[in-house]
Amino acid sequence: MKIIRDRARKLLSGLKSFWHNLSHPAPEGRIDVNYLLKWLVLGAIIGVGAGLAAIAFHRCIELVTGWTLGNIAGFKPPQPLGEGQDIISAITHRWAIPIITALGGLLAGFVVYKLAPEAEGHGTDSAIDAYHNKNGNIRWRIPYVKFVASTITLGTGGSAGPEGPASQMGAGFGSFIAQIAHLSVEDRRIAVAAGMGAGIAAIFKAPLGGGILAAEILYLQGMESEVLIPAFISSMIAYVVYASVQGFTPIFGTGLNISFNDPISLVYYAVLGISCGLIGILTTRTFTFVKDIFHKWRFPRILKPAVGGLMTGIVALWLPQVLGVGYGWMQLAMTPGAIGIGLALLAVLVFAKIVATALTVESGGSGGVFAPGIVIGGLLGAVLWGLMRNIPGMPSLASFVIVGMMAFLGSVGHVPLAVMVMIAEITGSYQLLAPAMIAVGLAYVIIGNNTMYKSQVLSPAESPAHRDKYAYPLLNRMLVKEAMRTKVLTLSPEATVADAAGMMQINGIKGIPIIDNKGNLTGIVANIDVMKTPRDQWPLTGVKDIMSTELAVIHTEDPLDYAMNYMRQRNIGRLPVVEDKNPKKLIGIITTSDIVAAYMDSQNSFKPRKDTSA
Repeated sequence: MKIIRDRARKLLSGLKSFWHNLSHPAPEGRIDVNYLLKWLVLGAIIGVGAGLAAIAFHRCIELVTGWTLGNIAGFKPPQPLGEGQDIISAITHRWAIPIITALGGLLAGFVVYKLAPEAEGHGTDSAIDAYHNKNGNIRWRIPYVKFVASTITLGTGGSAGPEGPASQMGAGFGSFIAQIAHLSVEDRRIAVAAGMGAGIAAIFKAPLGGGILAAEILYLQGMESEVLIPAFISSMIAYVVYASVQGFTPIFGTGLNISFNDPISLVYYAVLGISCGLIGILTTRTFTFVKDIFHKWRFPRILKPAVGGLMTGIVALWLPQVLGVGYGWMQLAMTPGAIGIGLALLAVLVFAKIVATALTVESGGSGGVFAPGIVIGGLLGAVLWGLMRNIPGMPSLASFVIVGMMAFLGSVGHVPLAVMVMIAEITGSYQLLAPAMIAVGLAYVIIGNNTMYKSQVLSPAESPAHRDKYAYPLLNRMLVKEAMRTKVLTLSPEATVADAAGMMQINGIKGIPIIDNKGNLTGIVANIDVMKTPRDQWPLTGVKDIMSTELAVIHTEDPLDYAMNYMRQRNIGRLPVVEDKNPKKLIGIITTSDIVAAYMDSQNSFKPRKDTSA
């Protein structure tokens, strides 16, 4: 038994050491295989979780839709080719629609506001907020609450999309995995973003677009490059898991009548892009206006989603196309026969979908705005095509609808690159990327800083997640060797805690490296370690019994911004500096005070600093 226990302890210690090594990135400019391996493991876990959640979510929405709109109202919304059928069914009990949507809002509001108010609204916006302002922390119950509330909202006909809830569920799972793995704050944020991308990649069957979106959606301008590799891994895994059950066919099928072979048509796509930018401004301001009304309205918060649902249902009495996600209607809009229902009706549907989505989501209902954005942009493309179809060189209806999706969604979400890739994936074709670049670019410029996601910040420099990095812009050009102290006070493992406490008090320091009789760095004792030891035990306790042996170390050629971030992530105030080829050979020490002093010196013509003892 003793042999088994010893081997178990050795195995556990080895696993702990292995994970410790994986959990710390290399400085900028270095390739760290362990760090990449860590994200292969974590990305795969997050991807599997997000993919399975998306499968369950999709199936539950179908189930609730069948129970409510199908059995009670006698209405089955059409589905896109990649998810079922595009058959339009008659509505046998139209009067029941407002009742169903109101009850759905009531139930969803009760679930959200009783269990987790953060689960209201978009979902994606909350995940973005967690990245910037909450150190990547998302309460464990939020994904579950979001799952239930969004299933009810969408299943009862709420005008919203599944991608917002899917992204928040993925982000919540990423945060959970990061917390149990004891990742740093920086890595916890990355795990949240990777989970967000994985959820969207799965529900849209768009792995590349989901990975890019995770890095792009955080900002109004710019991209989070550190998120890309983890998000690519998690998004691909989530897509494979989801599509293995739901099928690999793109959402809108394949074989659509789309192509680009006439440069003159770029003029028409430019008109489409300008129109999407203008309607995008109208949409974002409508959402803000409706949200302000519900926020200021003195009415029980828990009942507001029911009111929003009721009003959505009233709109749907005359325009049932606004109910639910609406992908099936987009599939029909890609066929020339759709124009036969009347351009006036299509134009009305554009604005009706905007209003219905605002009422559903901004009243406190639970659902995303990505899918409605696709529908709004696609309908706008169909309207403009109908107005210009007799002009020579006009592209196909399907082409205009698809580029309309890209231009509208890429602008209002400030994710132009991700959306161009994503829409190409869900339509099964990349042939329209050239005209999409014209349309999306114009729409993106026109919309300015108007956005669907209020938690987005202007750029990485404005994010609280990068406050330290951008507070000292010179630190990334300065090295540890320029700020470290080479005369270091040390102790041997045989010294007592009393010796350590006395040395710290006399020299005004808060940490002492421990060097064995072979000159190797074996640990470090911090002031907090001393304080945890009862004072009467100081003379009787050796520093080897309280020292930290899982050492965080740094090298002379590492940049100072990396050292600062490393200490912040580990919540420590000093780092031993070791040789590159011998991590046990101590050559100096650096503290946060040293870094700040080096920065101040750099501001004063880089005056040389005197070497002092630590």
